[in-house]
Order: sequence, then C-alpha cells, then structure tokens
Amino acid sequence: MAQAAVKRLASGSLALGALLAGIAAIAPVRLTPLGATPALAQSPVDEATTIRVYDQVSPAVVAIDTRDGGGSGSIVDASGLILTNAHVVGTERVVTVRLSDGRSFQGDVVGYGQDRLDLAAVRLRGNPTGLPTVTLAPPNSVRVGQSAFAIGSPFGLQGTLTVGIVSRIDRDRNVIQTDAAINPGNSGGPLLNSAGQVIGVNTSIFTTGDSGGSVGIGFAIPTDAVQTFLASVRSGTATASAPADRTSREPIPIALGASVQGQLNDTSNVLPDGSFYNPYRFEGQAGQTVTIAMNSQEVDPYLILLASDRDDFSVQDDDSGGDLSARISVQLPYTGSYIILANSYGQGEAGRYQLQLSQAGGGQGGPAQTAPSGALLRQQGNLGPGDDTLQDGSYYQEFSFRGRAGQTVRLRLESPDFDTYMILLDEGRNRLAENDDANPDNTNSEMAVTLPRDGTYSVLVNSFQAGDRGRFQLTVE
Repeated sequence: MAQAAVKRLASGSLALGALLAGIAAIAPVRLTPLGATPALAQSPVDEATTIRVYDQVSPAVVAIDTRDGGGSGSIVDASGLILTNAHVVGTERVVTVRLSDGRSFQGDVVGYGQDRLDLAAVRLRGNPTGLPTVTLAPPNSVRVGQSAFAIGSPFGLQGTLTVGIVSRIDRDRNVIQTDAAINPGNSGGPLLNSAGQVIGVNTSIFTTGDSGGSVGIGFAIPTDAVQTFLASVRSGTATASAPADRTSREPIPIALGASVQGQLNDTSNVLPDGSFYNPYRFEGQAGQTVTIAMNSQEVDPYLILLASDRDDFSVQDDDSGGDLSARISVQLPYTGSYIILANSYGQGEAGRYQLQLSQAGGGQGGPAQTAPSGALLRQQGNLGPGDDTLQDGSYYQEFSFRGRAGQTVRLRLESPDFDTYMILLDEGRNRLAENDDANPDNTNSEMAVTLPRDGTYSVLVNSFQAGDRGRFQLTVE
C-alpha cells in the first residue's frame, strides 16, 4: 500500500512483569491503552523539583514494622489513618508505625482491599496530633513519560527517595509501571507526581534474579482503586478479614521435551491483579528455539517467558495456541536459566492445565517469535476492540523505550493479520518518523531512526485501515 497520509494521535501503554516486593513473586502484566486524551511527557525532572517533592511529602511517609518484616505507608488524614499494602501487614492485627519525626505508635489494621486488591489501612492509637498528610492525585491523571518519585523504607532505610518516570500503564491489571527504583521495604509507600500528589501505592517490582532487587521496573496501584478503598474504610464497609497469605512458590525445574500437569489454586503465587500463577525454570542455549504450550479446559491460560538475571528479555502470550490456549515459540538470546510463568488471564481463575516445553517445532499454534539479543524493546500482542483509536478510527497501542542522543535504532512491526502502521514520538509527543510498508511487496512496517537526544521514546502500533485487527510483533533494536 502507498505511504499513508499523516495519522492523528492519542495515547496508550503496556506493562510486563512484577515481583511482590519482599514476597518473591514474579508477575506478568498485560497491555492495554491508557485513554483517549493525549499523553504529554514532561521534561526530565530538575533538582529543585526533586527537593521540593521530598520536603513536601516525606514527613507523611511512615515505616511499618511487623513480626515478619515490614514496609512503608502514607498518612492520608490527620486523624491517623495510614494507607499501605495488604501484604505488608499480612495477617497481623496490630503493627508498629514509625513516623519520620522519630515518633512511634501502635496501629490497628482496620481494613483490607477486596478481591485480592493489595491495599490495607492502619489506624494509629493514642490520637496523635500534628500529623502531616499526603494528597491524592485525581484519578486517571497519570500520563506515560511524566516524572515519578518513590519514597519509602527499602531494606529498612526509612525516608529513601528514588526518581524516575511513569514508564507504562496497564488498565487490565490496573497498575502503573515506573522505572523509579523500588525495592523490598518500599511496598505500601507512595508513588508521586511532580506536584507531590500520590499517583499510586508501590506494590511490586520486576526481577528475574535471586536477589529480589529492582532492575528498574516497579508497579503501583493507581489512585482510582485507592480512593474507592479508602471510601470503604471510612464508611466502615471495608473487609476486616485478612486475605489469604501470598505464597512464594519457587520455580519448578522442567526439562526440554517434558509435559507436566499443574493446577492454579490458592496454593499458587498471586499477582497484584489477584490472578494465580506457577513458575517453572529450564536451562537454554543461545540460538536454541523452544516452544512452550499451555492448555486447559478450566482456565484461560496465559504464558510469560523471562530470562533469569536479565531485564531485557520477555515474551508473553494469551491465545496464540488456538481457542484459549497459550503458546510461545522463540529463539533464545542467551545461554542460562529461563523462567516460565503459567498464569491465567482472569482474576482468581482456578483449575488444571497442561504445560509442554519442547525444541523447535513442538506443539501447535501461532507463528514463532524471534527475540534477538540486544533489543531495546520487543512485544507481541493483539490489536483490536478494547484498544484506543486514532482520529481516523484505527486501533492503536503505545510502547516506550529509552534511547541515547545519536543512537540509531531499527524498528520493525510485523503482523500476519493486518496492514501495519508505525509512528515514533519523542518525549514532547513530536512525530520523529512513521512507516506504512517496509517495501512495496510487504505490509509490515520498518524504519531506521537516529535519535536526537537522550530520553524516552514512544512507538505507536497501529493499523493502516480503520477497524483492522489481529496479532502483531514489535521489535526495537
């Protein structure tokens, strides 16, 4: 197809992967659009803003100690109501809360999030006075690319500040992804915008190694869920029953050529969205092609593949195996350990499944996904109803990556189902490049671009024709 006329833009996002901070649970997060209004990325945060946000908010951020560990929290009203994560307080009814000014109080756990929402509220005893409080940002006010600040007690270091941006937003999982460093102990603390408003409650991190440390991908529960939860606490309708303990099942070894029967249930690990998953581990060789298939008559399977100790490799799939079955076929970029997450698409889905791991060509289903070494971004997905649309009525999804001034990147968008269209934007939402067809005989999109500056860049995965839909694979190298 001939080069298209200039497309009109809106916004969107994705997210992938999470490990409950301090709980050692790895989690995939699926991609969905952010909303219909344009996402306006902010310029890199300056020193004065960083200092102002910390001075404004840190007095209202607390450390929470329990018998088994602890985390962070925020004072949300002057009467002594503390917002934190459910997994921070666990099943304890009374916790110790340490304020930034050195005061320490006992606190009663007065409510938990419903449907496995990882939130809890603590009420300080003793009617303390002079309490500083945080301010919540309006719901749906977060934009990909804006500055993000995390304050908490990573590894027990109370009052620690880290700075980054909002990397992605996932509406299905209802989480905000950030590259502000979040580590065990940050759980329950605030994620903030440059106005010092709480945009989310830090709940999980992405990691594939054994240390449990951050690799620059963290997740927070956004304020729409937070405000609903706090309203239930204040009205007395929040549940007072602690959720079932989140487990930390270690990856089960699985050999190439093996087929295993598994079950997702209350003994499985739990993701922030409340879905169950079981982790598996296998050893692979660089250049080796493997196929992973997950089939079930009782749950909607979802698969994710990660490389241990690497933050630049991930592949996920929902329905490529046909019907509701999941299937990944990929060339491995590294020699070493890989982790398979056998997950369900829906919250709380329980049931039996079969997981198969085979060499090249094993199993049935969709096309192979090649994951080259050194890629800045790789993502597969499905474009269609439920995604945002541009002004011409075509569906799109948005993905981001970090780049350097003078760096030349090659972007490829491929689909067996629709005529692709790809647009590259800078942090100011300026259009840098776009492509319809890689060549006259190919409806896939491809372009090479030299980046003008250091920063975050966004790629719009789009279709040439309004209403086109189907599978796609995006690679940025």
